[in-house]
Amino acid sequence: MWESEVHTATMTSPDDVSGVAALFARGIVDPAHVVAIIAQTEGDGHARGYCALMLRLLFADHLRISEPEVFDRIPMLMIGGVAGLMTPHLTIFVRKPPTAAAAPTGRRLSVGVASTRKLLPEEYGTVVQAHLVADAVREAMAQAGTSDPADVACVELKCAQLTSSRMADAASRKATLASSDPRLSSQLCRGAAALGAAIALGEVAADDFDQEAIARRPDLYTLKGSASSGTEQDCVRVLLLANVKGAPGRFVAGAGVMTHQLDLPGAQQAFINAGLKLDQGILAAADRPKFVTAFVNAGADTTTQTLGLRHTMKTDLMAHYTGHMAKALAHAAVAGIAQNALVLGNAGAEHQGPPGSNLVCVIARAE
Repeated sequence: MWESEVHTATMTSPDDVSGVAALFARGIVDPAHVVAIIAQTEGDGHARGYCALMLRLLFADHLRISEPEVFDRIPMLMIGGVAGLMTPHLTIFVRKPPTAAAAPTGRRLSVGVASTRKLLPEEYGTVVQAHLVADAVREAMAQAGTSDPADVACVELKCAQLTSSRMADAASRKATLASSDPRLSSQLCRGAAALGAAIALGEVAADDFDQEAIARRPDLYTLKGSASSGTEQDCVRVLLLANVKGAPGRFVAGAGVMTHQLDLPGAQQAFINAGLKLDQGILAAADRPKFVTAFVNAGADTTTQTLGLRHTMKTDLMAHYTGHMAKALAHAAVAGIAQNALVLGNAGAEHQGPPGSNLVCVIARAE
C-alpha cells in the first residue's frame, strides 16, 4: 500500500508557486509522487486559471512532460475567492512507496484519486452525472485501499461548468441542457456530484431521487462530500481521504459536522477525530505543530437564519457575495479552534450536509 502525505505552501499572489518549488528543492516532496492539489486562490476564475497554469508549467518542467499531460495526470481542484481572514495557499497530496519509518500503526491517511469520463454538456447536473461520480468515488476508495464508507473522512469534488462553447456544442446536436443558465447549471453540477458521493458512501440509495430532486431535495445529502465547479474541467475530479487500517504513514484525517454556524462542538469533533487535543475549546498548544490543514464546506448562505435568528446574507446590499461571506464565517470558526488561518473554505452546499450546516475535515500528523 502507498504511503500518503499532505503538505501545504502559502502564496503571495495567484501566480506564486514558489512554495511548491521549495518543497521539491528541499527533497520534502518528489513531484513524481504528487497525485492531487487543492488551491485556495484569491481573485476570480481568471486568477484561478492563472494559478493552475503556473502549477502545470512547474510540474511540466520537473516531470519532463507537456503541460496538457500534467492536467490529465494531476487533478488540480482550484477554489477561488478569499474572504475574511482566509489565507491563499496550496495543499499538495502525495502517494509514495512506504518508508521504513512509516510502518503501519493503526489507521492512517490513505489518498485515492479518480475522474469520471468526459461529460457531455447535457449531462452536467443530471442523474447520469451522479452515477458516474458514484463510480469514480468507489474507484477512489479502492485506490485508497478500502471498501468501507466508515473509513472515508472527506471527498473533494471538482465539476465541469457550462461555457458558451459547450452550450453551442449542445445546441448543434439539439441536446437539451439541464439548465442553460450557467449559474443554475453549476448548482445542479455540484448537487449531482454530491449525490454521487452520497450513493457511493451509502448515504443515499441510487433510486431515491430523480432529476427533479437535484438541488431541490435538501433532505438528500452527504456528510463527507464537498463539491465546486470550474470551466477548466470537462469531467468530475475526485479526491478521497480515508483512514485505513494498516496504511503506512504519519497522517490522519478527522471529519466533523457543524449543524449550524455557531456549532463549535461540531467543528471541535473534527479535531478530536484527527487525534488532536483541545484546551478550553481550542487546539492545545502542544498539539498545534501536528495540525496540517483543514477544509470546511460552508452552508450559511443556504438558509436565512441561525438558531432562530434572521441573518441577511440573501437580502442585504451585498447579497451577491453570499458565498464569500459564508466562507469567511465558516473559516473563522474552524481557524479559531486551530489558532491557524491555514483552513480552506468552500461555498456551494447543494446536497452537502443538512441546510445551513458546515462540513469539516481536519488533517493532522499522527502520534
